[in-house]
Amino acid sequence: MLIKTPADIQPSEITDKRLYLNRRAFLTTISTAAVAAGFAGSSLLTANPAHAAVKLNGVRKSAFSINEKQTPYKHITNYNNFYEFGTDKYSPAESAHTLITRPWTVKVEGEIKRPKVYDIDELIKLSPLEERIYRMRCVEGWSMVIPWVGFPLAEIIKRAEPTGNAKYVEFVTLHDPKQMPGQDSNVLNWPYIEGLRLDEALHPLTILAVGLYDEVLPNQDGAPLRLVVPWKYGFKSIKSIVRMRFVEKQPVSTWTKAAANEYGFYSNVNPKVDHPRWSQAKERRIGEIMKRDTLMFNGYADQVAHLYKNMDLKKYF
Repeated sequence: MLIKTPADIQPSEITDKRLYLNRRAFLTTISTAAVAAGFAGSSLLTANPAHAAVKLNGVRKSAFSINEKQTPYKHITNYNNFYEFGTDKYSPAESAHTLITRPWTVKVEGEIKRPKVYDIDELIKLSPLEERIYRMRCVEGWSMVIPWVGFPLAEIIKRAEPTGNAKYVEFVTLHDPKQMPGQDSNVLNWPYIEGLRLDEALHPLTILAVGLYDEVLPNQDGAPLRLVVPWKYGFKSIKSIVRMRFVEKQPVSTWTKAAANEYGFYSNVNPKVDHPRWSQAKERRIGEIMKRDTLMFNGYADQVAHLYKNMDLKKYF
């Protein structure tokens, strides 16, 4: 584990005071958590330890990828925000082996004509897997370039056939403190909930990821299924999804519920709208020393700016 001296610590990496005060209770919980074991059968996505590497076959390259230096695998899998396994960046990689990714189902319900409970293997066969190299930026000011493997969320939406009442999609993470010991803490209201407007969910850049670097998605990165929305801050890309619900009213996201003045529903990367406790004008790419300018919509403005035409992006942040 990298231990930073005070001079090395960036203001954007300092833990929120409210989270710090909950840290003692969290550590007590995680130290006594039992390790879950066992899975049924063998399949594409197995119940793998946090650091396991299982190759994905038949992955095709995507035209949506950017041509930038990719963040090394070791950084992507060892520097994570996943509060279900710890509030610091290194705990998820150390603790996420308790997550069992088999069996795993995803319930698709709500304002749709064809509700269904998908087995994870069935779900990922809906569309050929693609490698998509995306920029990903955290609200705390750090960023990565990650070669995700996944498929368009639109594939599930089309099969679900939303009704005219479906305006948003709500996503829910697994809630099981035995597998996710951080959920025994009161750091956040569990389970983790996120949402997208339906047109955002249908956008071709929005994917459901099952892997990275052509390997099965590690537990600490959101196995076995996570959302990836590259023009939004990372906390919007919910991990370990078990439910998708089509709704008429805007969902209340977990971080919005925790601090509505800091984490808006839209969560678009916008260098002109600062977080109340730090600037969003610059970012630090993990593995690099120098900071760089933050790009509007994380560099995807040409593809997504039309979704927010005539919207006040300071009000709808």
